[in-house]
Amino acid sequence: MATMEKATLGGGCFWCLEALFVQIPGVKKVISGYAGGSTPNPSYEEVCGGRTGHAEVVQVSFDPEIVSYWEILDLFWRGHDPTTLNRQGHDVGTQYRSVIFYHDETQRLQAEESKAALEAAKLYNAPVVTEIVPLRAFYPAEDYHQDYYARNPDAPYCTYVIRPKLERLGLTTKGGG
Repeated sequence: MATMEKATLGGGCFWCLEALFVQIPGVKKVISGYAGGSTPNPSYEEVCGGRTGHAEVVQVSFDPEIVSYWEILDLFWRGHDPTTLNRQGHDVGTQYRSVIFYHDETQRLQAEESKAALEAAKLYNAPVVTEIVPLRAFYPAEDYHQDYYARNPDAPYCTYVIRPKLERLGLTTKGGG
């Protein structure tokens, strides 16, 4: 059996990133959660209040023989706007920052190379502000945040924010893929 790897990424609301990554062949599990702050075991309310320093993130477990970390990063870049500091759409605050939490030195190097390639491609009229920092701790979000799009495809946020993003990326818009 292949060894699984993990990627921990923040690009705004974790519901959006989860809905993207669960559809990718080779991705075995996606957990919405929190990382990058100082409060242990934070609640959603604490993170949304901006008092913890945590970002909303997804932790993606994947089989690198099917999907590479570089491919995970490519979808991450396309799945959010990496040029907006502490904001994605109407979601504003440091908890919505664009961030890659690397798990080891290889991931750090690949993340930096991937970011440099994105900047060199000049796809954006603004600088890429994505942080690349080591993962210190990951805290899973509350159960009601897990598989949110799959369980709530007709909720307003899913209909007006997540579904158009999935359509733009050519992914299925059915809950859970």
